[in-house]
Amino acid sequence: MTLHTTIKTARDFARYCDDLRQAPLIAFDTEFVSEDRFRPQLCLLQVATPESAVVIDPLAVSDVGEFWELVANFNGPVIVHAGREEIRFCYRASGRKVANLFDVQLAAGFIGMDYPASYGNLIHRYLGQVLDKGETRTDWRRRPLTEHQLDYALQDVTHLPSLYELLRERLERRQRLEWLYEEVDELQTAVMQAEAQESWRRVPGGSTLPPRQSAVLRELWRWRENEARQADIPARRVLRDDLLIELAKRGTDDVRRIRSLRGMERRTLGAQYEAIAEAIRRALELPESELPRRVFGERRSQAPLLTQFVGTAIACISRQHHLAPAIVGNAEDVRDLLAYEQSGRKGHELPHLLRGWRGEVIGNRVRELLAGKLAIRIADAGDELPVEFCRVAPDRSLEGP
Repeated sequence: MTLHTTIKTARDFARYCDDLRQAPLIAFDTEFVSEDRFRPQLCLLQVATPESAVVIDPLAVSDVGEFWELVANFNGPVIVHAGREEIRFCYRASGRKVANLFDVQLAAGFIGMDYPASYGNLIHRYLGQVLDKGETRTDWRRRPLTEHQLDYALQDVTHLPSLYELLRERLERRQRLEWLYEEVDELQTAVMQAEAQESWRRVPGGSTLPPRQSAVLRELWRWRENEARQADIPARRVLRDDLLIELAKRGTDDVRRIRSLRGMERRTLGAQYEAIAEAIRRALELPESELPRRVFGERRSQAPLLTQFVGTAIACISRQHHLAPAIVGNAEDVRDLLAYEQSGRKGHELPHLLRGWRGEVIGNRVRELLAGKLAIRIADAGDELPVEFCRVAPDRSLEGP
């Protein structure tokens, strides 16, 4: 691999993007700061191919939209580690998914590595190298960056091509490459949906509010988002979540009562009382037909012991198939599966654990457990995988003559 270069001009950036289109693969990572911004601020783009490694300085180049268009349309593999934030950057800039995305963190989980595994752990396990951790608290907005800082940033991508080749070969050997791409596509879809949806229901305490109070919360959330976007600051810095909930519960557009709420006396809110009152007023004036309704999920299992048992069984099945249990599913997925099985399965969407590769490897076996066709026993208490599944013989005593 050649020595890296740092791209700081629009001309060099455009030239590099032209060269990058001819590369057999692209590995990239980002450095960003999100603590005091409405959206994370992109501070560095690190890009590697099999031949070179480059640092792109978005603060100098200003517009790196061409890169996001490139990775959204790239014909070869695009490699990342834990790429949720990279997916967001691409979606916000291009409105599309990253093409042919290969996430090495997910890939490792499909061959038995614990998930989520850090980049350093993956490099050490699969490539036998130890990474420098000396710049983990760097403020990537500050300029100039030292050569050591740039080298540290680049190590996040320089090993990705080699890691990709190794993990891809092992996934192909186990016939799980399509599983990975299925999972990555699902991840990208979830990230894009989250970006497009209003998240006022996720304000702590908001999911249990009655319709009218929910409407107030929604209007206040929208007002706060707009204020935060214009000021480019985190939304909670405009107005705390707990104050949103309390204002929604009080349900009054009386400025004096709004101001009297403890926590609302901050000087920065002085000019906002009327705007807050107007947001509340809009919600109070909504007709009943336009009020948000509480979202009720499917009936949940009332047997926590069964949920724990099935969760343990899924972990065992996962380990036996060299899958990271955290990739397979979580407690919420288990509850969804149990609710689905107990509901009679009519008119319900297939739960996560019964779809795709999960259904083939995990879901069908869990169904047999729930039907009493399989049992779990301790085979060897000293073994790394001490349990085994055994077929239950039919009880002939229950059959007629």
